[in-house]
Amino acid sequence: MSKIENSGQGLKYKTLIIIVSIVIPVVVLILFNIRITSLPQLTFLPPIYASINGLTAILLISALYSVKNKKIKQHELLMKVSISLSLVFLVMYILYHMTTDATQYGGEGFIRYVYFFILITHITLSIFIVPMVLITYVRAISKMFDKHKRIARITFPIWLYIAITGVVVYLMISPYYIH
Repeated sequence: MSKIENSGQGLKYKTLIIIVSIVIPVVVLILFNIRITSLPQLTFLPPIYASINGLTAILLISALYSVKNKKIKQHELLMKVSISLSLVFLVMYILYHMTTDATQYGGEGFIRYVYFFILITHITLSIFIVPMVLITYVRAISKMFDKHKRIARITFPIWLYIAITGVVVYLMISPYYIH
């Protein structure tokens, strides 16, 4: 183990990662069951947060390209922006679902199964990506680059899948939105 993992700072990060990784899904679940009827329905948000997902996917690919070309500062900036965009997405997504009635997917037949497979894998993986991104990030800022690289090889494709499928889910359900 490295010095940082054995230090108080390592324990602080580990504790924070565990807390955040539990709190985010629990808070999202709670907030999904709260309706704010005093605000108008925020029906304009889905294309915005789907675009944020698309931009995040582009930035993740760009960050991978940057690090492979030894542009470390550029990689670092792109990853920070990707994390920030993911937080903005999450806030918008929660606000939308707190103010707007759920949209039912109207597709039929085989495409319905495809939609729900994509949706379920997207949601499930989005729960697990939170601790993975946080661990990957902490290992980078703690200069544990070997460990960072090992987990980033797992985190990157999952995060990219989540970003891309967020756009796909939006495109598949958008014809059924009530405006």
